[in-house]
Amino acid sequence: MDFFSLFAVASAPVLQILLLGLLGAFLASKYCNILSAEARKYINKIVFVVFAPALVFASLAETVTLQDIISWWFMPVNIAITFFIGGILGWIAVKILKPEHYLEGIIIASCSAGNLGNLPLIVIPAICNEDGSPFGEPKVCNSHGLSYVSFSMALGGIFIWTHAYSLVRKSALLYGEIHNGNEHSEESAKARREREEGCNYQEDLLLSSTKPVEDLEHQIVVPFLSQRILRSNASHFWGRFKGLLKDGVHRIAEELITPPTIAAILGFVFGATPWLKSLLIGDAAPLRVIKSTITILGGGTIPCGTLILGGNLTRGFHKSVIKPSVISAVIIVRYAILPLFGIAVVKLASQLGFLPPSPLYHFVLLIQFTLPPAMSIGTMAQLFDVGQEECSVIFLWTYLIAAIALAFWSTIFMSILVWTN
Repeated sequence: MDFFSLFAVASAPVLQILLLGLLGAFLASKYCNILSAEARKYINKIVFVVFAPALVFASLAETVTLQDIISWWFMPVNIAITFFIGGILGWIAVKILKPEHYLEGIIIASCSAGNLGNLPLIVIPAICNEDGSPFGEPKVCNSHGLSYVSFSMALGGIFIWTHAYSLVRKSALLYGEIHNGNEHSEESAKARREREEGCNYQEDLLLSSTKPVEDLEHQIVVPFLSQRILRSNASHFWGRFKGLLKDGVHRIAEELITPPTIAAILGFVFGATPWLKSLLIGDAAPLRVIKSTITILGGGTIPCGTLILGGNLTRGFHKSVIKPSVISAVIIVRYAILPLFGIAVVKLASQLGFLPPSPLYHFVLLIQFTLPPAMSIGTMAQLFDVGQEECSVIFLWTYLIAAIALAFWSTIFMSILVWTN
């Protein structure tokens, strides 16, 4: 395929999302007022609890097998690398540009979490069906590509609904502190520090006041006080450690029991277990009607999520406080720096023998470094009622640029794969 053909293929799914977003903006505008703020909130909850889990489960249970999970072991590592590098770059951008504190988590999440679901689900089959595709016969390419993308989508869902979910939730907590009397909490912390300092001062006075009258008195009193202080410090440290450990386990468990994550785990279980898979998948499956119902529900994820995203744009341009430099930083991270890291990571993994010989599999790994921010971040922002306007503005510009960036990098990636093979 030449550059312009590939440009048309890569731009089509992004333009579809933008058109849906524009429709959502119109439905939420004063001219229509169907997607009100309250309506978007409730629809978003349905997407979070019903549609997104159904999409993840249906894709995984149908296309992924145990053998696939074993042979594609590097894909979760590759996704983890994209999140890790993107997160570091996002953190650097936040420290340099200093946006509003409650937006830091959303910005880092936008830099680290890519759209590993619906965009590859549309882009990869479109490339497979294009004349002159380097990935072989369209039917075989579509079948393999759908499996790769479904696996990527499920893994991405786990990473997004743990890592990005945690970042957006922290932003919401910080936003709540700012708007619910942050000064009071600062005063309480200051008073607590003063009380601790007072206690330490009194303890010092106690030690200094027990000056020995005789050498024997000095040998008895001071060691006794020192041992008591050491025991107290050790007990305090152990108590804080147990508290932090308990809080950490609670947070991890809370983030792992989100509906999309549970659906991904169940999808892996059903896909990897033949007798469970036979219950749902296939023309003769006894519970195939359940699978069909889940598939129908999953089909509502992309349109509903995109309409909500577009509806939030009606508020974003008027209320957003995000700086243009922050938007530029997210675009540079996602479309300039991460793809270069992706080429280095995939080439190294291939040379070390970590990857199967499929060029399409390599291409999917490379594309994971070149995607716009995950639309689930917008779902989370809506869910926690924090940074919705700013998130929508970030999405608007990143998805506009994605039409060009995906075409450009797809051409580069295919050239590398064809030249290598």
